[in-house]
This record gives sequence, C-alpha cells and structure tokens, in this order.
Amino acid sequence: MTAKTIANTTRSISREKISRDVLEVVQSVNTFEGAGFPVRRPFPTNHFQNPDPFILLDEMGPVRYGAGEAKGAPDHPHRGFETVTYVLEGEMQHKDSHGHDGKLGSGDVQWMTAGAGVVHSEMPSEHMQKNGGRMHGFQLWVNLPKKSKMAKPRYQEFPGSRLPIAESVKKEVWARVIAGECMGKRAVIETHTPIMYLHFRLRPGAEFTQPVSNDFHVIAYVFEGSGTFGNNQQEVAGGQLAIFDSIGSEISFRNDGTKTMQLLLLGGKPLNEPVIQYGPFVMNTSEEIEQAFRDYQSGKMGAIRF
Repeated sequence: MTAKTIANTTRSISREKISRDVLEVVQSVNTFEGAGFPVRRPFPTNHFQNPDPFILLDEMGPVRYGAGEAKGAPDHPHRGFETVTYVLEGEMQHKDSHGHDGKLGSGDVQWMTAGAGVVHSEMPSEHMQKNGGRMHGFQLWVNLPKKSKMAKPRYQEFPGSRLPIAESVKKEVWARVIAGECMGKRAVIETHTPIMYLHFRLRPGAEFTQPVSNDFHVIAYVFEGSGTFGNNQQEVAGGQLAIFDSIGSEISFRNDGTKTMQLLLLGGKPLNEPVIQYGPFVMNTSEEIEQAFRDYQSGKMGAIRF
C-alpha cells in the first residue's frame, strides 16, 4: 500500500468515525437593520464572510418595545436567494408584491424563495406596533443555485405546531427541526439544495452528537448560555459562531454551564458558484446585479399595493 493510499484511507476513516473539530470561533457584531431594529450578526462580518451556501444570519433582538416603538423592514426587494424568518417571540406581518401576506408568531417559520424577484415587507404586527412587546427571532439568507435564481417566487409558511420537535430520551436535549433531520424527526420544509437548520436547547450537563453529511459546510451559532463544541472541545459563548472543519460525519456539543444553552446548527452542501452580492440581490455576475436593479427600478418586481 502506497503512502498516498494510506493517507486517503485514513482520511476516509476520519470522515466516517470522528466528530469534527472547531476551526474558529467568531464574535457576532451589533448593528441595525430595516427601519432601525437591532440585530446581532455572526456573518457576514469583516472577520467571516459567506459560508457557502449561506449568505447572512441575523439575530433580531431580543428587544422589548414600548407602545408605538416597534420597528421592522418596510418595502424592499430581493432576488436570487431565499430568506428564512424564524420567530421565537413576538409577531411579524409579511406582505409582498405578488399579493401574499401572512403573520408569524412564536415558533413560526417562513421560508421565502425570492427567485426572480419580489418586493417584500416585514413589519411587527399591528398589535405589536400599537402595544409593544418583546421581539426575538432570526433571519437566514440561503443562496440559490444558478439554475434556480430566476425561479418563480414561492412561500412555505409553517406554524410552530407543524414543525417537528425532537427530544432525547431523558428530555435534556430539545430540537426544532426546520430543515434536515434530527433524532428521527424529518423537516416538513422543502429546500432547493440539501440544508440542515436545527434549533437546539440543552439543559446544564447535557451533551449531544448530530450526524452531518460529509459534504456539508457546518456552523453553530450560540445565542444563549455557553458550551464546548467539536472533537477539540472548543468553548463557545452566547453571541459567538463556531465554524467546523470538513473532516467527520458528526457534530458534538455539550452544555458545561449552569444555565440552558440554545443554539442554531446550520449545514449545507456548498454550491461552489460565484457569489456577487449587492444589498438585497445575490447573483453570479455583476451584469446580473445591474439587471436586477434595472428590473426593480422599472417596476418589473412589482409593488405592495394593499
């Protein structure tokens, strides 16, 4: 057996047997979006850009608004990717230029395929705008492959009651399955490319190992508590993103603290295509970005009129 064969064999065994290491831990940044609502953004930042196939992750809040203070994202366009809105607390009202509208509450998810283009509005519900309240949630941007960038816009909206919940035998580990599979529970949301999107809660002392595809890029964002991640037991605190290496078919993590740890575990098969992003448009070439602006400015993406 040659040295090259041995190396390849070892790498193959590692992919099948070993939990992945954490390559790097990135601190999120605090900023504002839309009409001025606060977000905590683990990517993209100056320290970490787009983990293919993902483009952006924003943690919206948590923030408590007084009466008349709640803010959102008024009419704005999208083309070439998908937005995934996941509400933990509060209420959001969605409208778009195709006549679609809907409301998201605690535990609800909207997976919007912007595709060829849509003008979209994401605002606190009328109740939230009038009375205030606590708002907390996430928005994830998922890139579309070149063949699907000009697809017809599509919505998948699911109340929390319809999203699968997975729990360990002793109930020390809880997970909402938004995309992919966990503990035998499979997501009801369909994705254009293979995606894993799992929301975990771990009690103090709990640990868990999640199988992942060998060809997935995998990241974990901790938004409450802290813990240790990966085969190399890297400490990750709230507001930090763990970036895993590509070797191994498992992701392991443990809550070493005294409080509940919550995290999002995201994984996806990379598209390995050029990414040109300008604001709300994500395409493959600069020419396509310019065309998106022309189409938006000329009204081809429509307008919200209700």
